[in-house]
Amino acid sequence: MLAAQKQRLTELFQAAVAPLVAGTDLQPNITLERPRDPSHGDVACNLAMQIAKPLKKNPREVAQALVAALLDNPANRDLIESADIAGPGFINLRLTAASRQAVVKTVLQQGAEFGKSNLGNNKKVIIEFVSANPTGPLHVGHGRQGALGDALSSLFQAQGYDITREFYYNDAGVQIATLATSVQARGRGLKPGVEGWPESAYNGDYIQDIANDFLAKKTVSASNGEPVTASGDINDIESIRQFSVTYLRREQDLDLQAFGVKFDNYYLESSLYADGKVEKTVQALIKADKTYEQDGALWLRTTDYRDDKDRVMKKSDGTYTYFVPDVAYHTVKWQRGFTQAINVQGSDHHGTIARVRAGLQALDIGIPQGYPDYVLHKMVTVMRNGEEVKISKRAGSYVTLRDLIEWSNGETVEGEVRDLTRGRDAVRFFLISRKADTEFVFDVDIALTQGDENPVYYVQYAHARICSVLAQWTDGDEASLTNVDLSPLTAPREAALLAKLAEYPETLQKALEELGPHQVAFYLRDLAGELHSYYNAERVLVDDEALKMARIALMSATRQVLRNGLALIGVSAPARM
Repeated sequence: MLAAQKQRLTELFQAAVAPLVAGTDLQPNITLERPRDPSHGDVACNLAMQIAKPLKKNPREVAQALVAALLDNPANRDLIESADIAGPGFINLRLTAASRQAVVKTVLQQGAEFGKSNLGNNKKVIIEFVSANPTGPLHVGHGRQGALGDALSSLFQAQGYDITREFYYNDAGVQIATLATSVQARGRGLKPGVEGWPESAYNGDYIQDIANDFLAKKTVSASNGEPVTASGDINDIESIRQFSVTYLRREQDLDLQAFGVKFDNYYLESSLYADGKVEKTVQALIKADKTYEQDGALWLRTTDYRDDKDRVMKKSDGTYTYFVPDVAYHTVKWQRGFTQAINVQGSDHHGTIARVRAGLQALDIGIPQGYPDYVLHKMVTVMRNGEEVKISKRAGSYVTLRDLIEWSNGETVEGEVRDLTRGRDAVRFFLISRKADTEFVFDVDIALTQGDENPVYYVQYAHARICSVLAQWTDGDEASLTNVDLSPLTAPREAALLAKLAEYPETLQKALEELGPHQVAFYLRDLAGELHSYYNAERVLVDDEALKMARIALMSATRQVLRNGLALIGVSAPARM
């Protein structure tokens, strides 16, 4: 159901219920939904049951009064074909054929804008995702964050929000020190397993690559940062640290580029210390009397904010615990004008939520409860050749995002410039095709198949099928399809396809409300299924000119919605497969 039609129906129900609640304090909430069973109609409403009890009337009698008023209202203007009362008082409406067919013209007129709205009214929202430590290549979990975060950002943009995609680099702390000592050890000729190799060091082959370039005094640069030139002095641990961090940031930039993900801003954890923001945050919490000292450590009273126990902020050795810079960082987000912040992170960050929110509340600077929002994702298991893949030679202990993209891209001819579009499409679609809080098995073998079991192929093939049909129609102009008579579209498969097209705008809004971009992938699979069923049941280029033109218009509209949905999740829409 289109937004304009939903608004008209809402107004019709408001007019119908007004006489029934006149003189009472009732303010009915009119909710219109799609029946689970399409045979029940196009729209369902529980308004009669909502007001019957307080009015001390029989729900079915109330429903009958509402239906009569709906059908008698001149403003109906052929919107409602029929209305039935089901069960205790549900009102099921069936829209007229013209109302159901109207979606085709709307899609063709709006094109790439179909499904978008100004709901957000340009509200500033920051979505932070990936945010990998610059200690190694991006792994598959970072890929899931990238797919989820980028699709979620596009969802918000499509609904009129002013979105900033941000990558937060944890470039301070123990892990960075470990990276530097690992590179230093490699530079001195040590390898994993030999005497003198640091016990906690990173063992991937990429550490040797960094050490080689450091000794060669190379210069590297990464997004949103100054170029760094290696000193080449293996005893200069600070130069090693700076070079290694920038080297890996650049590597992650290349991985994200291959994945088709772009960020608007990069924020360094180290800057929070350099600018004194961490210390200012700690002092503000002390001044607000939200801390206390015990056993040589500084504690935050997080139990005042529904945490299960108080948390250490500053350890006895003078170092801060990991959630303290997070509180400072989210304070900065708020001060930058982001009244809504969303973090896409792994489920292992669950314990951080209460602490960060408690710290923000304790500052008492106007930040609302529940800030920031979190989308937590679970692990991804990678299967290839029927077996689980756990390690990558390059990374040493995990499957990298680049591995997954290249494996899903298929074989390449020697000497051929590698186009990773196919692999990128498969990885992005697969990684948002489940709810974030469910574990996911990524089967590379399925990603390489060209059949119904491969969801991204199934959807892209629907788009390509339509392109093939329209390419055969050589005697017309697609721009003229907005004026086509759609009344011949009466076949059952056409009705199902029309209904699915009309669901697209509501699908986007629901996905946004629930922070669930997986719903877009679900929708695209359903729409592709309706298209394939229709294609197999009906011919498009028939001899009947009126029917042919109506079906061509339907095909063109379906292609547009497939294209819109795929673009939103960062997947290409090929014309040939």
